[in-house]
Amino acid sequence: MNRKLTLLFLILLFIVRQADAQSVGLVLSGGGAKGLAHISVIRVLEENNIPIDYIAGTSIGAIVGALYAAGYTPDQMEELFRSDDFYFWSTGKIQKEFRYYFKQPETQPSWIQLRIKKKDDKLKLIPPTNIIPEEQMDFAFMEIMAATNAACKYNFDSLMVPFFCIAADINSGKPVVLKKGDLGEAIRASMTVPFYFKPIEIDDKLLFDGGILNNFPHDIMKQSFKPDIIIGHKVAKGLKEADSDDLRQQISNLIMRPTDYKISAKEGILLTTKFDNVSLLDFQKINSILEAGTKTAELMIDSIKTRIKRREPTSVLTKKRALFNAKKPEILFQNIQVQGVKDPMQRKFIIQSIKHNRHVITLSEFKREYFKLIADEHIKSIRPISRYNAKTGYFDLHLKVVPENKIEVNIGGNISTKPINQGFASFAYRTYKSRAYRLSSNIYFGRFYSSFKIGGRIDYPTKLPFYLSGYSTFNRWDFFSSSSELFFEDVRPPFVIQTENNHRVEIGFPLGLHGKVFANTTYLYSSDNYYQTDVFNKDDEPDQTTFEAFVAQLGIENYSLNYKQFATSGANRYVSAKYIYGKETDIPGTTLSTKRRTSVNHSYFLLKAHSTKYFNLGKRFTLGETLEGVLSNKNLFQNYRATKLSAPGFYPTPHSKSLFIENFHSNNYVAGGLSALFNINSAMHLRVEGYAFAPIFEELQNHDDDTAFKSNQPFENFYFQGMAALVYQTNVGPISLMVNYYDKKNSTFYTTLNFGYILFNKRGL
Repeated sequence: MNRKLTLLFLILLFIVRQADAQSVGLVLSGGGAKGLAHISVIRVLEENNIPIDYIAGTSIGAIVGALYAAGYTPDQMEELFRSDDFYFWSTGKIQKEFRYYFKQPETQPSWIQLRIKKKDDKLKLIPPTNIIPEEQMDFAFMEIMAATNAACKYNFDSLMVPFFCIAADINSGKPVVLKKGDLGEAIRASMTVPFYFKPIEIDDKLLFDGGILNNFPHDIMKQSFKPDIIIGHKVAKGLKEADSDDLRQQISNLIMRPTDYKISAKEGILLTTKFDNVSLLDFQKINSILEAGTKTAELMIDSIKTRIKRREPTSVLTKKRALFNAKKPEILFQNIQVQGVKDPMQRKFIIQSIKHNRHVITLSEFKREYFKLIADEHIKSIRPISRYNAKTGYFDLHLKVVPENKIEVNIGGNISTKPINQGFASFAYRTYKSRAYRLSSNIYFGRFYSSFKIGGRIDYPTKLPFYLSGYSTFNRWDFFSSSSELFFEDVRPPFVIQTENNHRVEIGFPLGLHGKVFANTTYLYSSDNYYQTDVFNKDDEPDQTTFEAFVAQLGIENYSLNYKQFATSGANRYVSAKYIYGKETDIPGTTLSTKRRTSVNHSYFLLKAHSTKYFNLGKRFTLGETLEGVLSNKNLFQNYRATKLSAPGFYPTPHSKSLFIENFHSNNYVAGGLSALFNINSAMHLRVEGYAFAPIFEELQNHDDDTAFKSNQPFENFYFQGMAALVYQTNVGPISLMVNYYDKKNSTFYTTLNFGYILFNKRGL
């Protein structure tokens, strides 16, 4: 009897020990934003002391798995995915504090950039390969994982929890298991969804999202780590049949091969979280996604406890995490190597731009200089890779630089329900040696606005960088065409056609991250054609005023807006002082009784100041503020209409730039307004704007002879305009439904639907 009891005791002891030794592997599927539910599953497992001995994943599963293996708690992972930093690196947008304005070219209404490359003695047009720029993401993975790489010595088995992830080799069509090397690069490869992100090269293999070939690597978990039990969490949907109009599903079905998500009862447990309305990049739905993951895990936790007898107390896990995190060194960079650039002067310039003769640079210092470099249009991309040097105790920095192609073509413009449609195309040739050279031209074409511009810019990478530029521009505006309304109006608009040629030479210097100081001199010749009466016929000749002038300007500008039209954050401020010397010539048309041609010289100063700034008052509401003022000692032109046409104007909204409204032109004025932005999501918002314009001494019309005179009463009149717009910012340009109001005679409301930008080449004056 005693022998039987002893044998039974030994058997029970063996079973208990086996249970205590039970190893657990966690496998996380891909699925885009839905994969944030993995965080909740891990949190519930930890709260119930369920051990995680190995972890693996694909795509978003690779990101969450790697963060956990690197010592992040579920709360820290959630904080990261909720942060502004994650929003920026997942969308490719640049934070305000890293938008380097000095290197930006002059604003143009481009939608898409096409590159031209010479190959086999032929020029090839290269369309965009990815929707989301990669620079933010490349830097983020380096920043997050550099210290972790040093702690595990580039071996994923030595992480806090052993880890691997899956990527897809584009050329061989085979899955790649990533278990060593740079952890940031591994997860960057695993989550690189085709068309959204650009593939990266690791060990001479061009890699894409692992979900293409294996979206749930439980089979590799079984082979590699041989855990006693596998817990799998699936958030991905199976492939569904695509119809002829569903391009996104068609592409998904082409690139995503069927994956086996089944885990046998013997091998482990499969948890499934289903979503009906969460797409690939719906990260803003994090609350509902996390909640769904929690429900799934809590529903299955009793079954998990039944299968897994072993427990890992919170104190043990906390100690293990602390010990691993203690191995992470501070990220300080010493040596810098540049790959992909043949010219020694270019390599020297890039290194010097980062180090500035410092022996060691911090991560924050490098980040600031990195975004300055990628703002340079001569550099297509810079992939930063850190390598810990145990001998020096610092990180060595390897920069994989891809120079921009020498030839670039941009296309864009504006498509509207109003006659302000315009097409746009630009061409640029650039080269980069000890200096950066850019030759460019563009063309606008449309009924309302047409233009041609040609010129170039040279950037000098001296201790104080500066540029020299020169441009010739030929502009034409037909405000008569732009005012033909499609809705609500049949009022005949004023006839105004402006043509202008200007030739500008400029020098500029950076002023901090967002600013520059510039000086230029311009020769311009403008011709305004107009009627001073609303009663004319097609045989009548309009009046004409020409102005030939030389302009000298000195200005300071600060720019950090996040969009070139319908901005929602940042600021735009500038102050400029101009001296203008020119000759006005008036040629009467057939509608005036006088036929005498007159000429007058003008010499005057003009000071202009502008400020637009946005204040983010939470995720759902943003307040904008605009102030503008002009002061000058300019004399009146020979008639009222010529005076108004030559006077500075106030154009606070995109649509206002397409109209000529006399009430908003004056040689001296103050103006300002507020805008309220209601953010529906990260790409869509509703904005309501209101502005007031106050001429200091208004130019008024003498109806006896159509001349102008100044009001003796300051601020005698105030004029108002406003806009309500629903705006959706796509990756190529904004879609906007606008209702505009203007304080003027006749038509006051304008409704328009637009896709694109209402932007023009610079005027000479």
